[in-house]
Amino acid sequence: MAGPGARRRNRPWQRPRAGCHALRDAVRLRPGERWHASCCADVMDIPRPELKRQRRRRQLAIAAGVLLVAGALGLWLARLEPAAPSVARASVWIDTVREGELLRQVRGPGTLVPREIRWVAAQTAGHVERVVVRPGAVVEPDTVLVEMSNPDLAQQAEEARFALEAAKADFTETELRLRGKQLDQRAALATARAQYEGARLQAEAEGALAEKGIVPQIQFRRSALLAEQRKIRMDIEQERLEQTTASMTAQLAAEQARLDQARNLDERRRQQVESLHVRAGIAGVLQQVTVEAGQSVAPGTSIARVARPDELQAELRIPETQARDVQIGQRVAIDTRNGIVAGCVTRIDPAVREGSVQVDVELTGELPRGARPDLSVDGTIELEVLPHVVYTGRPVYGQPDSTIGLFKLVEDGRYAVRVPVQIGRTSVNAIEVKQGLAPGDEVILSDTSAWDDYDRLRLE
Repeated sequence: MAGPGARRRNRPWQRPRAGCHALRDAVRLRPGERWHASCCADVMDIPRPELKRQRRRRQLAIAAGVLLVAGALGLWLARLEPAAPSVARASVWIDTVREGELLRQVRGPGTLVPREIRWVAAQTAGHVERVVVRPGAVVEPDTVLVEMSNPDLAQQAEEARFALEAAKADFTETELRLRGKQLDQRAALATARAQYEGARLQAEAEGALAEKGIVPQIQFRRSALLAEQRKIRMDIEQERLEQTTASMTAQLAAEQARLDQARNLDERRRQQVESLHVRAGIAGVLQQVTVEAGQSVAPGTSIARVARPDELQAELRIPETQARDVQIGQRVAIDTRNGIVAGCVTRIDPAVREGSVQVDVELTGELPRGARPDLSVDGTIELEVLPHVVYTGRPVYGQPDSTIGLFKLVEDGRYAVRVPVQIGRTSVNAIEVKQGLAPGDEVILSDTSAWDDYDRLRLE
């Protein structure tokens, strides 16, 4: 059996472990001694606590250094701004901030409508026999548009005509009868007046003779009483005549009222029969016919619409947020797609409908050829002129008297940074700048919502 210092062959199952090399470097060999596997076994049996402590300290120091570097790197990455996205310069709208006079305007769509429109309605019930004129035709006030029929109405018209004739006959008969009574009363009055005058003359004559004693006083008194009696009768007959005249006037007025009633009914029935021939009523262009042959219509049903095409006005729909500064009399430019027509505001609707306010514009300029009712137009209303203000083009968003964020070009236009801009009054194509920009600055006015998460852009 070989001793500890004997040389041993390293078999595969007896090769020294990985830690033996580290122990070999740590152990000092005496002169003439060689390291072999048995030495490793002998040395490993020697306890070395200081090596274990040194190794643990070294591992802790390395871990602490790694953590410190990782923390510093994370803090630096957190403070690092995201890279600015690239934007093609041709894909954005860039405008320059200017200073000077700003014309405030508001714009809205609208249509051309006739100033005078007449809806022709059915005055009575009827059956449509024929549509005489079709939409688009030029008509006059007496042009028949639709022909209708109503047999019952025709019969009523005949009855009304007969009733009128009977009323006329009754009035004539009553007038003749009352005038006969009046004549009889006049004759009675004349007789009473003659008797009174005779009795009065007789009494006056006997009175003169009675003073001379030629005629007895009793006879004179009888003549005087007779004259007084005849006078009272004459007054009564006069009052009867007046009453007869008043009664005749009242009865004739009643008969005249019945006659007028019959005449009005007859006139009404004849008008209704005539209204079965529906007429235009005004000169113009027939725009619409709402009935067809064979259709039954009720009174008040709209049958047709007639308008004057030579007298048009514009009805604009201005957004309610911009209509507060619109006033009557302001100048307007109406774009008909075939020319610009001047006008002025004549009426502002007090109600808001579907988020817009209707503004009526009277056209003062000459309409171009092809202008017709219901033509779509655009109107621009001039509100006021603002002198000496800083302004720029109007961005796609932003309300008056608010603060918005706009990208301003910097570094010779290579980059754009977001800046807060306080805007004032607005126009159709421009806004007033109160703070945030200066004359000469260039800003992006197109939609930048795709870069809301960035405050810096790179323009290419």
